[in-house]
Amino acid sequence: MRLPPQRSEATPLHRLNNASPADLRGALLACCGSRRWAESIAAHRPYPDVEALLAAADEASYDLTDEDLSEALTGESAAGAGHGGPLYGGRHIAITGPGALAAHTALRAAHAAYESRFGYAFVLCVDGVREEEALGHVLAAIRTRLGNETERERAVAAEELRRIARGRLLRLAREGTPPWRARRPGHPAGPEASAQVPAPTTAPGRAPSPSVPD
Repeated sequence: MRLPPQRSEATPLHRLNNASPADLRGALLACCGSRRWAESIAAHRPYPDVEALLAAADEASYDLTDEDLSEALTGESAAGAGHGGPLYGGRHIAITGPGALAAHTALRAAHAAYESRFGYAFVLCVDGVREEEALGHVLAAIRTRLGNETERERAVAAEELRRIARGRLLRLAREGTPPWRARRPGHPAGPEASAQVPAPTTAPGRAPSPSVPD
């Protein structure tokens, strides 16, 4: 008679350590769209704890070439807005209230201006930002980063991708929560945390004062 697995063997981290190469590759590419990043993490299994896994993820992120970064940014661009509002690293920013239409318009315009200037989608990790401040934080971040020189913004985007990938991997390793990313129109994003944010009450063109996390 086969005994049930011990508690330590049933953890999400244990399942990640013992996943098939194909399953692991899919899960890791959902955390970060760089194949080099995914292969680097897969190559160093098994991980004794979550901290070791996150350290490997950070190291893999810092080792990305410009080509790897472009591949990862393309993956984020393909993720689209998601189901339920704009999607930032796995968290929805739902815009509600009487000013929702103006807020959506401002957000779309800001994203379009960013993509036109830099040639790739705007990425931002909003982990740690309070729900009621998330929209203002996003708008302020886009407008600030539009003023960056190309090389500087590339470095900022790389750091945001590292933080996003780290957060997704942490949820995967601790909770078993898959990193949902809507890659094709019509494919809804999964049940990630949703930030219910009221539309700003400030005049059009001005963002509410953001709260920037540490």
